[in-house]
Amino acid sequence: MGSKLSGSGQRQPRPQGMQQPARLGTTMRWLTWGLTFTFVTSISAGIGATIALVTPLRFIPGLSNDAAAPINLFSSGLQYGLSRPVNVLVMGVDVNIGDEEEDGSLDPFKSRTDTMLLARVDPKAKGVSLLSIPRDTRVRIPDVGVDKINAANYYGGAELASEVVSDILNEVPIDRHVRVSTGAFRELVDVVGGVEVFVPHRMEYEDKTQRLSIDLEPGLQTLDGYQAEGFTRFRNDNLGDIGRAQRQQVLVKALQKKLANPATLTKLPQLLEVVKKNIDTDLSVGEMLALMQFGLQLKPEQLKMVLLPGRFSFPEEYEYSYWIMSNRGRNRIMESYFDVLPDPDAYRADDDETERSYVDTVRISIQNASGDPEGGTKMLEYLNEQGFYRVSLDDEWPQILATTQVIPQWGDLDAAKYVQPLVDESELDANSTGDLRSDLTIRVGKNWLSSRQAQSSESSDF
Repeated sequence: MGSKLSGSGQRQPRPQGMQQPARLGTTMRWLTWGLTFTFVTSISAGIGATIALVTPLRFIPGLSNDAAAPINLFSSGLQYGLSRPVNVLVMGVDVNIGDEEEDGSLDPFKSRTDTMLLARVDPKAKGVSLLSIPRDTRVRIPDVGVDKINAANYYGGAELASEVVSDILNEVPIDRHVRVSTGAFRELVDVVGGVEVFVPHRMEYEDKTQRLSIDLEPGLQTLDGYQAEGFTRFRNDNLGDIGRAQRQQVLVKALQKKLANPATLTKLPQLLEVVKKNIDTDLSVGEMLALMQFGLQLKPEQLKMVLLPGRFSFPEEYEYSYWIMSNRGRNRIMESYFDVLPDPDAYRADDDETERSYVDTVRISIQNASGDPEGGTKMLEYLNEQGFYRVSLDDEWPQILATTQVIPQWGDLDAAKYVQPLVDESELDANSTGDLRSDLTIRVGKNWLSSRQAQSSESSDF
């Protein structure tokens, strides 16, 4: 695989992790999921980035610009695969139009990153983990000093950004990078005909310096590219950049649904054109095909999303506002999602942690999405009956849900896997859209109330 950056920034041989396996059959469903994987990875970064994984297809000899071409390509026997986990740093940057290099040239990607995401593609676990890294995360940048992490790409490009990310995340190896201009996102959404999302509240904001005007009404609606960009970039609330990361994850789900429609394949030539003019990556053609091949078989539940744990800095702490990373939370995420520990004596989940400790310590927030005004209260009472007392009622979720969700918004999968089976008819949804003031969020859907009512009726019959 060539070379990669280590945590120290030294060039080392790339491990041989991608190989050419036996020929696999191909179907329309597989191709749809392949596109879903590449788009989902990009949208969760908010930028349309790793659609680049299919870009090389147009440059392969004999491959035409029609929707059936990728199917013909894979059925012809050109197959790649992954033999080990691969970590890809995805960055969205504003296109640079005026900062010239010493030789007079212009690097179009020399800019602060608007979004940053670390994607782990794991063939053994048969899944993808996506870590959103807030742009305001306080870090030390080599030869620069303390700054926000979004400045690393500006000062040293993708290599320096990879070095900084690896350094703060327990020396996690960064195998490849993908940089895409933020303008690609608008074009991408427009090409697929918009995305359907639920806007939770009125969003109105204008920033003339960024040419940004956001005006969205609440409710379920289809957003075009410009509106979708506004949905992800909106910061005029108390969550700021963290709210942006949550909304980016909402778009992941919306795009998965959109791309499940085979009609999207007719848009493939336009999608590739968007990528051609907006991408910068050190992935080779074969590596891109290997990642796409993995994506062909990815299911929605095999995608886990998480936000880098931390807190907002206090006004009296620093001159500027930062996201202060939680070391303990970082260690938990890197172990659970990336199989990385800082050292043999570092934090890991207590081996003797008992079920009782979860009952005593886990903080649960309840969001009623059942349509029944008493749905949240009934869930609180039920959890109290199970011994959970660190439970609170959050504001009602504005969208009625059919299925109850257990969400580990800070990435505590062990706690979520303990609690979720106790909630009938629920599903574990690994993302960061829950209430950030707690460890877990239970979003009460209609099915849980129906199940409880059925159980009550059966009990009353005796």
